Amino acid sequence: MKVAGSFIVIGIIFLLWNLMGCAAYLMQVTMNLSELAKTDPYMARTFAQMPQWAWSAYAVAVWGTTIATILLLMKRRLAVPLYAISLAAVVIQFGYSFLGTDLLAVKGVMAAAFPLFIFIMGVVQLLYARSLANKGIIK
Repeated sequence: MKVAGSFIVIGIIFLLWNLMGCAAYLMQVTMNLSELAKTDPYMARTFAQMPQWAWSAYAVAVWGTTIATILLLMKRRLAVPLYAISLAAVVIQFGYSFLGTDLLAVKGVMAAAFPLFIFIMGVVQLLYARSLANKGIIK
C-alpha cells in the first residue's frame, strides 16, 4: 500500500523528538550531582534518591520510543506494542516523580506541564502507529 508523503515527515519528527528524549536521559543519568546541587539542591537530591526501577522505566521510555519510531519508519507492526510498552514506562517513571516525591509541592503545578506533554506525545505516537497498522500500512 502506498503511504502519504506525510508519513516520512511525521516519522522524522517523531524520531527527532525521541532522540531529544534519549539525549536528556543520557545527560541526567551521567550528570554531576555535586555541580547540580550548586544551582538546584532539591533536584540533585531527587535524582540521587531516584530508585533504579524509576531510572530503568525512564530508559525503557526513551529508548523504546526511539526504536519504535525506527520500526515505524521501516513499516514494521512491532512499533505498536513497543510504543505501548514505552508509554507504560512513561507513566511509571512520572508516577514515581509525582507520587513518590514532593516535586509538585516544591516546584509547583507547572512542574507537571512538560511531563504531561511527553505523555501526550507518547499517546499520539501510539495512536498514529495503531492507525497505520489498522490501515495495513505497517505490517
